Amino acid sequence: MNLTSIPALQDNYIWILSDENRQCLIVDPGEAAPVLKKIAEQQWRPQAILLTHHHHDHVGGVKELVNAFPGIVVYGPQETREKGANRIVSGGDRVTILGRDFQVFSTPGHTSGHISWFTPAWLFCGDTLFSGGCGRLFEGTATQMYHSLQLLNQLPAETLICCAHEYTSGNMAFALSLFPENSDLNAYYLKIKALRAKNMPTVPSTLATERKINIFLKTNDADFFSKITTETKLQQPDALFGWLRANKDRF
Repeated sequence: MNLTSIPALQDNYIWILSDENRQCLIVDPGEAAPVLKKIAEQQWRPQAILLTHHHHDHVGGVKELVNAFPGIVVYGPQETREKGANRIVSGGDRVTILGRDFQVFSTPGHTSGHISWFTPAWLFCGDTLFSGGCGRLFEGTATQMYHSLQLLNQLPAETLICCAHEYTSGNMAFALSLFPENSDLNAYYLKIKALRAKNMPTVPSTLATERKINIFLKTNDADFFSKITTETKLQQPDALFGWLRANKDRF
C-alpha cells in the first residue's frame, strides 16, 4: 500500500491509500477538486471514503466524489450521516477495505462523535492528535480528549500519525513557550522549520516521535510539568490536560 497526502483548503491534508491494482481509499476529503485531479493523474479507482467527523473541511468534497464514483462506500460516525456517510461505524468496529483490516477508535473531544481509523502502520486521526499538539475542544470535554489521546498512545511506536492539518509549527512554538530549554522540542522545531521553509509537509510523524515532543501526550508525567505549575488541582492528568489545552487556545 502507498500513502499519498494531498494539500487542500488552507492547511488541510486529505490522505489516500492505494494498492498495486490502483484501487484506493480517501480519508476526510474536505474538497473534491484536488482529489479528482490526483485520481486522474494516477488512474486510481476509488473504493471507499473514510470520515473522522462532521466538520466541513473534512467532508466538503464527499458529495461530489460520490457523484463522480457511483457505488463508492462512505464510512463515518453517526455525526457524518447527513454529510454523505452511507455506512455508519463506531468505536470498536472493524472494517475490511482493500483487503486490509481497519480498526475504528472512538476519539471524542474535538467533536462529540469523532472517530479515528487504524490499520498497521497508519493512523488517520482527523483533528484528535496532531504533530506536537491536539485538536480544539469544540463539542467534547478535556477529559474526553485526554482519554482519546491516551487510547491512541497505546498503538505501536512505528505508527504513522496521519493527521488532517499542517499545525506543527504553531504547536511547537507553544510547547517551547513553556519549555524553552527542552532539547527534544528545540531539535524538532528546527527540523520542522526547515521543512516548512521548503514548503514540505511535516506529517506524517511517528508515534515514537510524538511521545518525545508532543506535550499533550505527557500529562501523565507530573514531573515533566512540575517546573511550570505546582497547583494541586492540576495533579490529575485530565485536569492538567485541560489547563494545557486552554493555554494553547489563548496562545
